[in-house]
Amino acid sequence: MTRYGILTSGGDCPGLNAVIRGIVLDREAEQHEYVGFLDGFKGLVYGDVMTLDRSVVRGIAKEGGTILRTSRFGPYSEPDGGPENIKKVLDRLGVEGVVCIGGDGTMAAANRLYEDGIPTVGVPKTIDNDLEATDYTFGFNTAVEIATEAVDRLRTTGNSHSRCMVLEVMGRHAGWIALYAGLAGGAHAILIPEAPESIEQVCAWVESVRDRGRAPMVVVAEGFTLPDMTEAYSDKGLDGFNRPRLGGIGEILAPIIEERTGIETRATVLGHIQRGGVPSAWDRVLGTRFGFAVPEMLDDGCWGQMLALRGMDIVRVPFADAVGHTKNVSMDLYREARGAFG
Repeated sequence: MTRYGILTSGGDCPGLNAVIRGIVLDREAEQHEYVGFLDGFKGLVYGDVMTLDRSVVRGIAKEGGTILRTSRFGPYSEPDGGPENIKKVLDRLGVEGVVCIGGDGTMAAANRLYEDGIPTVGVPKTIDNDLEATDYTFGFNTAVEIATEAVDRLRTTGNSHSRCMVLEVMGRHAGWIALYAGLAGGAHAILIPEAPESIEQVCAWVESVRDRGRAPMVVVAEGFTLPDMTEAYSDKGLDGFNRPRLGGIGEILAPIIEERTGIETRATVLGHIQRGGVPSAWDRVLGTRFGFAVPEMLDDGCWGQMLALRGMDIVRVPFADAVGHTKNVSMDLYREARGAFG
């Protein structure tokens, strides 16, 4: 019986458990055995595993988070990381290949391990939907649903008090969550990293809404910048990948909007609420389909490749097609939405 390992790395995401379940519900289960590395690549480096079988994954598709837990620990972290040590761990555990479930950073790490002789395959995960090689990632749909509900709720309180409401959602480099939730919720302005807008323009949209007797609703991605900003707003230090921890641009915009327009303005930062809770039906299905596709990928020896959604088909792509290529909101799509602002 061939044994494979599964890990989830980076930020958590609705649908991770559906992938794990889909893999373990393997049609070739009598020939394959699976273990889960705990806490992402940390479990791979230190050989911390749990057995995965049907009894363990029963009913987990509807659960948020990941039963394997996750971390931003890198597989090359000193002093115990690196390919030689990891190979020893895999040999000791009898694991012949590793399924890495994660976003761009995880895929980059998996690709590096593959190039260093460790058999790896990837499953794409990110609520930001910003991986170029796949049309959609699981977790995105759930995050949009959560953000849209927040827009709906903020609009009711904004209408009650004649306030301008600013909702900040996730999106470091790409504004997919902001755009979809803003369009779904009828926001009067949607601000994304791909399209810096001046504060004058934002205030003009807000005043136009006020002049029609409405309460303005602004949705902003955390990575949005005003034209005079050299980088996205951050005052929370660095994350586990040494990137600035974003969050707070909404609280910067709100007092400026209030000062310039005279409209009472409040900011809400949605934050990690977008990552939590049960996954949507769409994300459960997509995650499960990704999981179903993994065993055949392993049987075919497709090391150094990642699964991707193209249209409605699950396909395989080289890590090189996925790593380091951010899928941004197209300006044509943004211009379509922008025409309805204000």
